[in-house]
Amino acid sequence: MTDELRERLRRTRRVHTPWSVDGTRGVTGSRLDALLDHWANGYDWAPHERRIDALPWVTVRTGDTELRLIHQRSADPGAPVVVLLHGWPDSVLRFERLLPLLMDLHVVVPALPGFPFAPALTTPGMSANRIARIVADALEQLGHARYTVSGGDVGGTVAELLAAAHPDRVTALHLTNVAPQHAFTADPARLAPDAVAYLDRAARWFRAEGGYIAEQSTRPNTLAVALGDSPAGLAAWLVEKLESWSDASAFTPDELLTWVTAYWVTGTIGTSFATYTEPVELPARIGTPTVFSVFPHDTKPEPRSYAEAFLNVRAYVEHPAGGHFAAWEQPAAYAADVRRAIALDG
Repeated sequence: MTDELRERLRRTRRVHTPWSVDGTRGVTGSRLDALLDHWANGYDWAPHERRIDALPWVTVRTGDTELRLIHQRSADPGAPVVVLLHGWPDSVLRFERLLPLLMDLHVVVPALPGFPFAPALTTPGMSANRIARIVADALEQLGHARYTVSGGDVGGTVAELLAAAHPDRVTALHLTNVAPQHAFTADPARLAPDAVAYLDRAARWFRAEGGYIAEQSTRPNTLAVALGDSPAGLAAWLVEKLESWSDASAFTPDELLTWVTAYWVTGTIGTSFATYTEPVELPARIGTPTVFSVFPHDTKPEPRSYAEAFLNVRAYVEHPAGGHFAAWEQPAAYAADVRRAIALDG
């Protein structure tokens, strides 16, 4: 970690509000103060950087774009292929605990364009649709003709798009949520009663929790400056989500700071907003066989009837623990569901 970052942290102007002790209003002042103090005086990025660098990274050029990805090959050349797609506000680190559990498979984990560890994103137009095309092209160059795709959040949307565009290549999906864009076109008259009730719950969630989406999608330039120039601001923005969207004790302080530092050292917080800013064109329904995993502490878990309105759900698995970052929080359960999806092929 650079001396410049430590100096910024030590010179942080601590900001307190009348609601600084209220966790429902964002990260509390005492929680953020403790993390910033540890980031400045105790946390060491170097061993985490070495561990991340030691992953089996490769870079593939597709057209005018480079895609950097982890390519963990099985000793068996004929092993199934699984593609793991992360979301926001995380990175490929979402799947770090999962990789050792899938050593018998060929595993591909793209650093999605605009996110930490990806090549710098300098031009507009990086929509989820474009990312799906880039990932498909990269997999073809790597020699993977058929594969299972697993993901959630932004990665789940990309997974749906990838499956819709390439039904001959994507043998199965494993998802932890339905692409949120489906809610904008859903016809309540065609949904089951509990699916309609879910739409109401989701709407309440967006009203209460979705302010970050409005800002990231409409004013990315403004927000990028606020977060990209202030490590304290970046930590507040990301830690609030990492902790509130996950199960209790999902992250140690060092783990939280590693995920935040990944954004700081790569300078990608602004470009990570691309998939919020760019429009998405999503098919009404995806016919690919799907395993749908539900983790109780995720932001807005969907009932089976809602998932079935848009996806070909072959298995709906409810787990007793875990949240939005399930591959990190519950890697064994997540791996089991990935294998359920792989088994749908044939």
